[in-house]
Amino acid sequence: MITLEEIKNDPLTSALIQTADQHLKAMGYTEHGLRHTNLVSNIAQNILIRLDFPERQGELAAIAGYLHDIGNIANRKDHGRTGAIMALNYLLKKGMDPYEAASIVGAIGNHEEEYGEAVNHIAAALILADKSDVHRSRARNTNIATLNIHDRVNYAAIHSFLNVDSKKKTITLELKIDTTIC
Repeated sequence: MITLEEIKNDPLTSALIQTADQHLKAMGYTEHGLRHTNLVSNIAQNILIRLDFPERQGELAAIAGYLHDIGNIANRKDHGRTGAIMALNYLLKKGMDPYEAASIVGAIGNHEEEYGEAVNHIAAALILADKSDVHRSRARNTNIATLNIHDRVNYAAIHSFLNVDSKKKTITLELKIDTTIC
């Protein structure tokens, strides 16, 4: 079985994530580097574990979270689709079970706001984890006069927490916002 640790320890994945983040920085986008991918990975896994999915499903969600933005290395537009194809090739080459790889690829290919769909529970966890990473530390532009919508929301967010209630089976995003900014 391919594990999250194996993928994190592969210099290729680190290079893809870090280089993709450099490309996004050059285009003026918020931070999408190792901080983001590690956080999304952890949150996606926690969502499924707290909702009583099998541990392996949580690990697959963590892998999807870690790899979800690698498509940004090629282009921001359609990065989910590009990343899904890259992830499929990578995971199969690493020897991952094709059905597990397919679940991860479905999640990565469907995580974008424009046309993403929660095609499986891994995709649902990934989408929630990705979109819950709202925080001032992600904003690269801190000049309030020139903030784009993503930077404005992120820069205004002082605290964010995705609360998964295991008993009620609810998920709530808790945000603390500086209202002088947004």
